[in-house]
Amino acid sequence: MTHTEPDLAQLAAWAEGQLPELAENACTAIVAKMPFYRNGAVVSIADLRRSVGHNLRFLVGAIREPLAPLDLDTPRETGRRRAQQSAPLPEVLQAYRISFATLWDALLARAREIGDPSAADALLSAASLIWQVTDEHALAVTEAYRAATAELMLARQRRRAALVEALLTGQPGPDGGPWEAASLLGLPPGGQLLVVAAETRALAAESLPGIERRLSERGVVSGWRLTPALQLGLVAVAAEQEDLVLTLLRDGVTARTGVSPLYSNLSDTPRALQLARTAMATVPVSRTEVRRFDPSPLAALIAIDPNEGRRIAEAVLGSVLALPSDDRTVLLDTLHEYLNHDGSAEHAARVLHCHANTVRYRLRRLQELTGRTLSDPHDAAELASAWYAVQLSPSR
Repeated sequence: MTHTEPDLAQLAAWAEGQLPELAENACTAIVAKMPFYRNGAVVSIADLRRSVGHNLRFLVGAIREPLAPLDLDTPRETGRRRAQQSAPLPEVLQAYRISFATLWDALLARAREIGDPSAADALLSAASLIWQVTDEHALAVTEAYRAATAELMLARQRRRAALVEALLTGQPGPDGGPWEAASLLGLPPGGQLLVVAAETRALAAESLPGIERRLSERGVVSGWRLTPALQLGLVAVAAEQEDLVLTLLRDGVTARTGVSPLYSNLSDTPRALQLARTAMATVPVSRTEVRRFDPSPLAALIAIDPNEGRRIAEAVLGSVLALPSDDRTVLLDTLHEYLNHDGSAEHAARVLHCHANTVRYRLRRLQELTGRTLSDPHDAAELASAWYAVQLSPSR
């Protein structure tokens, strides 16, 4: 053993005897220099004092026995605990630097107080060891903090996905009904919602990558769930946010996607999911597109029972559907624009880029093929229902 080693061991032994006071001094310095720790809202003063004491004891032990293997359980536990408390990592590491600086200053003052040059030489010789141990300590804290943060994020994602599932299926969990689930997701009460259904490109691969984060950055709260075939989302839409949400969806989409109409009653979420999936199914398989479900109550009624919708389409528009593709499309588009523009041939003609008489001619042909006239309210309702059924059919 060299002359330096016993001097260093003596300094370490002295520091062990001073640990309570050193820990208190370090805590005082941390609280004075760092507002985060000042009010004890996240990390209590008692917790801070306990952590600083444990970690100073760890460092003093490493100084006393420099050849012994490092036991990093203490800094790892601190890292995990601070992650669970949501304490920012830079603040945690800054607190450690202050603690270790407090110890170093105390050791240096003690070496000078002894008045033996060999004690100061011993401390200077051990400086590299002390800072190496400090670095390993900080690395252990950082790795444990990040691992715990990843675990917490994964657990949070799983919990949010389960809450979204409860709302989409209408099956309450142990925490209560849909309102409780919405509250846990952070959805604002009394607001409007919409459901998003995006087809996955590969098995359980997101078609809207990062969408929850991108919505959140624009002040939009949402919750998402990934299944093998679909990425499903529940989005809270505040006033005047609808266009923003649709734009963000369209900017990030990589597969065909359906969006439900807006709704306000959480109990309607399963129905909204069905409408979003129906809208998605009407997008051609080869196309990447976000399609909004028609807000018409009649369209929703047809979508709720697809089999009945197909029966209506065949019964009312069967003769039209049997036409060649171009003729069929022209008649169906004309019917849609006529209904969509208050039964005005002139307004429909402007949208269709043709003469109003052309619109009237097509409508007369539609009447001949279907045996129904748009001047009769009942016939008009049947034609509108059949048109929606055709549009909502994935095989159209």
